[in-house]
Amino acid sequence: MQPLKGIAFKVTAIALFSLMAALIKATSDEIPAGQAVFFRSFFALFVIFAWLVQRGEFPQGLRVNNAMGHVWRGVIGTTSMAMNFAALGLLPLPEVTAIGFAAPLMTVIFAAMFLGEEVRAFRLSAVALGLVGVSVVLWPRLTLFDQDQASALATVGVMLVLGSAMFRALAQIHIRKLVQTDQTSAIVFYFSLTASGLSLLTVPFGWVVPSWEQAGLLITAGLIGGVAQIMLTSCYRFAPASVVAPFDYVAILFAILIGYVWFSEIPTAQMLIGASIVISAGILIIWRERQLGLKRGKARPGVTPQG
Repeated sequence: MQPLKGIAFKVTAIALFSLMAALIKATSDEIPAGQAVFFRSFFALFVIFAWLVQRGEFPQGLRVNNAMGHVWRGVIGTTSMAMNFAALGLLPLPEVTAIGFAAPLMTVIFAAMFLGEEVRAFRLSAVALGLVGVSVVLWPRLTLFDQDQASALATVGVMLVLGSAMFRALAQIHIRKLVQTDQTSAIVFYFSLTASGLSLLTVPFGWVVPSWEQAGLLITAGLIGGVAQIMLTSCYRFAPASVVAPFDYVAILFAILIGYVWFSEIPTAQMLIGASIVISAGILIIWRERQLGLKRGKARPGVTPQG
C-alpha cells in the first residue's frame, strides 16, 4: 500500500469531478438527468479506449473474473450518478457537494463491515470532525418551517444527494473488491458501458435535442468524467477505502470556487467556516498517514514506509 499516492489520485479525481458537475449543472435546466448520465458515460468510453491503447492493454485489459461484481457496481454507480445530477438542478453546487460528504463516513463504516478494514480511533475522529463541518454548512437547510415551493424543491434535492451519497459509498466498496480480481481498465470501462445502457432506459421520460452549446458541455463532461473515473478507480490500488474516503472533503473548495465564478453562488461565512473545518480534517489524515509511514520505516529498515 502507498497511502500518499492513493490520496494524490483521489484529490485529482475529485477536482475533475467538480468541474464535470459544473458542466452538468450548466445544462440541468433543460437536459434531463438520465440524458446527462448518458453523455457523461458514453463519451467517457472514448477516453478509456484511448487509455487502453496507449498502455497496450487492449483488448486484454477488458477481461474480467468477477462479472456480477461489475454488474452490481454499474447499477449502484449509475443510480448514484443519476440522483446527483438531478440534485444539481435543484441546489447550488457547493451545497450538493457539502451534503455529498455523507459518503465518506458511510464508506468508512461499509469498509469496516464488508471489507474487514481496520479503522482506528484517530481516523474515525477526523472523519467525524469533517462531518461537523458539513453540518455547519448545511444548517440553514435544516429548518422545517416556511416551506414554500422553492424550499420544497430544495428539500427534494437534499434527499437526492443523501441517496446519491449512500449509493456512492456502496460503489466505492464494490470498487475496492473488484481491484482485487480485475484490472482498473476493466472496472472503468464496464461501469461506463453499463451506465450508458441503463441511461437509455430513461429516453421515454423526456429526452430533448440539445443545442450545440449544450451538446459541447455534455460531451466535455463525459470526457473529463472518463479521466476522473480512471484516477478514482486507481487510487484504491494504493490505499484502503477508509484512508482515501475522507479526501472527498476537498471537493468543497473546488465547488465554492466554481460556484462563485460560474454560477454567481456567493458562499456565506457559515459555509466558509464549515469548509475550513472539513479541510482541517483532511489535513489531519495526511499528517497521521505520514507519521505512521515514518514509524513503520524506522521499525523495519529496508522496507518502504508504506510497506
